[in-house]
Amino acid sequence: MASVVPGFPSRLKTSCNLYSFNGPLTSGAMTLEQVIEYCAEIGFDAVDPTGYYFKGYPTAPPDELIYRIKHLAFSLGLGISGTGVRNDFAVPDAAKRDADVAHVGRWVDVAARLGAPVLRVFDGRVMPEGVPKATVMDWIVDALQRCVAAGEARGVMIVLQNHNDALKVAADYLEIRTRIPSPWFGLNVDIGSLRTTGDPYAEIATLAPHACTWQIKELVYRNGKEERVDLAQVARILKEARYRGYVPIETLGPGDPKVKVRRYLDEFRAAIA
Repeated sequence: MASVVPGFPSRLKTSCNLYSFNGPLTSGAMTLEQVIEYCAEIGFDAVDPTGYYFKGYPTAPPDELIYRIKHLAFSLGLGISGTGVRNDFAVPDAAKRDADVAHVGRWVDVAARLGAPVLRVFDGRVMPEGVPKATVMDWIVDALQRCVAAGEARGVMIVLQNHNDALKVAADYLEIRTRIPSPWFGLNVDIGSLRTTGDPYAEIATLAPHACTWQIKELVYRNGKEERVDLAQVARILKEARYRGYVPIETLGPGDPKVKVRRYLDEFRAAIA
């Protein structure tokens, strides 16, 4: 069930998760097109335009918009490493879970038309009170299995992002990966959202063989306390797992995202060189 290809060494390509530009994108200070152009200017290999930044979200955008963004990226020499949506499969209301499965299905179609190989999804916002964890895990697995079926039908990988929401630890995501052995399902390893254990790098390494994409953030957490990421350790994990593909970086917090992203891209390139 590992996502690496046996016999092939690691091959890493850079991407920018456009949540890094959440402030200017949501305020209107920058358009999606301007952010993509900036990413090309500073030398990324690809971009990951989250679904939130397409006008009209959560409604699926029209073909005209999808193809305009696809053509722009191609013209700039950029790949589209993935896209993502927000969903909640941990709610007790089955109708709401069904609605979010349908929402993911609509965005699977968007991803296919955009040329995004993966669609990022979540487990759920919070663990509901009074419900056994095993029951919630069953809900999440059932919903994801239906999403994976939709993804396979359109040639799009469904990747589950660990996000410190309903589920917290690597073991939970490994259980789900085991229960959904489809080659069209994998993990989006978010290194900044493993927050409850003593060694975040050990959890990252545990998930790495199942990664289909990443979010490389500036901070990791050790027993809930933030610390600056050691990119050399992250680079070793990526290479030892023989990961091949795009590695999106994501910067958060205050500051000019243009400055922050450019600086972090330089740091990440140096780490993986």
